[in-house]
Amino acid sequence: MPPRGAGAQRLGGHMSLVVHVAGIGLLGPGLADWAGGAALLRDPAGWQRAATVVPAPSRLPPTERRRAGPVVKCAIVVADQAVAMSGLDAAALPTVFTSSTGEPSNCHALCEALAAPERMVSPTRFTNSVHNAAAGYWHIAAHATAPSTSLGAYDASFGAGLLEAAAQCVAGGRPVLLVACDVPYPEPLHAKRPLSDTFGMAFVLAPQGPGPALAIDLVGAAEPTACGDAALDALRTSIPAARALPLLQALAAGRSGAVLVEGLDGMTLKVSVR
Repeated sequence: MPPRGAGAQRLGGHMSLVVHVAGIGLLGPGLADWAGGAALLRDPAGWQRAATVVPAPSRLPPTERRRAGPVVKCAIVVADQAVAMSGLDAAALPTVFTSSTGEPSNCHALCEALAAPERMVSPTRFTNSVHNAAAGYWHIAAHATAPSTSLGAYDASFGAGLLEAAAQCVAGGRPVLLVACDVPYPEPLHAKRPLSDTFGMAFVLAPQGPGPALAIDLVGAAEPTACGDAALDALRTSIPAARALPLLQALAAGRSGAVLVEGLDGMTLKVSVR
């Protein structure tokens, strides 16, 4: 049986996935990191939207920093924040990377190359175009050999990633790193799939520990929880990874309660913060 407060627990006649948040990372418009962003999420009146500035990830050597695209850099920055907060060894953590967009700039460049008469595709561009590019960079840089999952589920990508990471954490009885990140597409793809800016977040989820507990259930279709601030909620709805904002607000405020997170068609994640 899992320790009390961990694993799968029977709540209200059914089983919930229960995990603990050991570390958090955050990067988005006007949100430079979790340390400063938590205060702004508690009091959105102090938040001013500004273009996301993605710092160079110190974990990557200079050559890899030059090759990596925005989604890789953003993902590694928030992953490093969450792992540092958790105090755990990055090399030992299984990972779940989730993204609706993947690496749009490389997708755009490959489409341009294939539309040209020569049809010459850069091997570096191709390597960085795959959906698990961010996971690959992270695992190489962190010398991590634990299992890794990369997924995408359109606007439900954060919810799908949270469910996958929690399930792995409970089933494996070990901490799991979750990273969600999206970046805008260049034109003309942006016109078809507009995202307002870059947003990334990360959780280190543990089967037990002193951090806040999340009890996760799948329920039917329901309206996701809003941010309670019009400007912040506009950010939530304009970037798939930013669907995490109401849950991040609850964690920043240290309050208990249920947050509804967008899932696949006909499904919603009910995340009870305890």
